[in-house]
Amino acid sequence: MFKKIIHKGFSVVMAILVLFSTVSFTIEKHFCGDVLIDVAVFTEAQKCVMEAFEMEQAAITKMNCCKDDLELLKGQDVLKSQSYEDLHFDQSVFLSTFVYTYINLFEGLPEQIIPHKDYSPPNLVADIQVLDQVFII
Repeated sequence: MFKKIIHKGFSVVMAILVLFSTVSFTIEKHFCGDVLIDVAVFTEAQKCVMEAFEMEQAAITKMNCCKDDLELLKGQDVLKSQSYEDLHFDQSVFLSTFVYTYINLFEGLPEQIIPHKDYSPPNLVADIQVLDQVFII
């Protein structure tokens, strides 16, 4: 049972590792001057109020103090799966002997038989040793 739990836990960890290694996402930052206004992941960063005002004044000033910074964190695109047949002879021999010795490394404990596990103890009417004053010393 413990082996199954470890196997399932390891499988979940490996699936999460593959998922996070292949995910790509963008981080968008909006600056007004040198001040960071908003940071957004997966969405567009909110623009500041000054930028809306500057859009109206753009024809007059022709200068914009706001800027957007876009960072792309790219995940892994190519996943290579390798089968047992793709290994060299010495690698396959090592892998098969390692698996064989690892499987035979642990031995299961024999199941203990408890003959009286389904029976309840008898009801004691009186403690006979105390009544007869017989004690083992």
